Amino acid sequence: MKYSRYIVTAISVLVLASVATAATQPTHPLLPKQFSGWELQSTLKTSKDPAIADPVNATTLKEYGFLDFASATYGRDDGRKLTIRAARFQDTSGAYGAFTFYKQPDMLNEKIGDQASSLNNRVLFYSGNVLVDAVFEKLSAMSAAELRELASQLPQSPGGSGKLPGLPAYLPKPSYIKNTAKYVVGPRTLDDLGAPIPSSLVDFATGAEVVLGNYNSSGGEATLMLINYPTPQIAAEHLRKIDAARQQSPQQGEAAPADSTPIFDKRSGPIVVIAAGPLSETDAKSLLASVNYDADVTWNENTHLTKKDNLANLLVNIIILCFILIGFALVAGVAFGGLRILVKRLFPDRVFDRPDEMEFISLHLSERLNEPPAQR
Repeated sequence: MKYSRYIVTAISVLVLASVATAATQPTHPLLPKQFSGWELQSTLKTSKDPAIADPVNATTLKEYGFLDFASATYGRDDGRKLTIRAARFQDTSGAYGAFTFYKQPDMLNEKIGDQASSLNNRVLFYSGNVLVDAVFEKLSAMSAAELRELASQLPQSPGGSGKLPGLPAYLPKPSYIKNTAKYVVGPRTLDDLGAPIPSSLVDFATGAEVVLGNYNSSGGEATLMLINYPTPQIAAEHLRKIDAARQQSPQQGEAAPADSTPIFDKRSGPIVVIAAGPLSETDAKSLLASVNYDADVTWNENTHLTKKDNLANLLVNIIILCFILIGFALVAGVAFGGLRILVKRLFPDRVFDRPDEMEFISLHLSERLNEPPAQR
């Protein structure tokens, strides 16, 4: 009995673990068998290894929350072919980050999925938490519409994972070089992009996220780097570390920046802003001043107007309640008076106004006033 109880417990643990593992794995296929006239021609290749999706940038895909990968070749009746590679991430932020990582400055923006860019016969877009890289053998006037149909058939993000990061919105628009924004959530990606400061100074372990953007200046192309930390206190602490590392020579520690380009920085709330490149002090101050953190306060309570929260509705209800009480008082008064009158008519001098039981004490004051004073 003792051993059987242990066996049952072990089996229960294994079943629960397998159920939990299955719950965390993607259940919907990434790519459909057909869409908008395109038919699957090759075997759908799938993998959960980021090295299969991109052998060079496998670590970068991991940092963005890579889940699985699929690739296939589609064909049409006219002989055209289309190669599609799709990667699924844990949330929309991961797909957006990978999209910015692979997007090139010379690409053109397209309206496919959530965001898209194209270059010649290649189209890169993401929809929800899925990133798609499509390469047409030959483009047509309907190629964009066909990919929009594909985007509508991609598996949707689970609840709560479809929110984009808000940090890229703080990149200033003036002098921005198109398609240079890069959203980063891991150290390997940051170092591969050649950021102004190394990942060791950013400290992604604190929950930091980074966005990079290139800007035109009077001296040349400069880089603006925004580092968002969970709290302003953590941001202030890391800004002091960055300033201290800048003051050190490269031989005094590995934490010092590797390049010698001018670096200017400031803090705005939980965001550390760093400008680097051939910038004059005036240009740097202008670029840094264009980044200002705005704290948005969000109430957890329901703030929209309802019948419960409407003051006019409350006043109407009070008036209705008053009329109800008045009506109840009238009904009660009529019922009490009517019952008394009815009883007096049915049973005269038996229930109410019975003379034999009525006692009235009279002082006869008027008679005593008429008596002589001697008798009073």
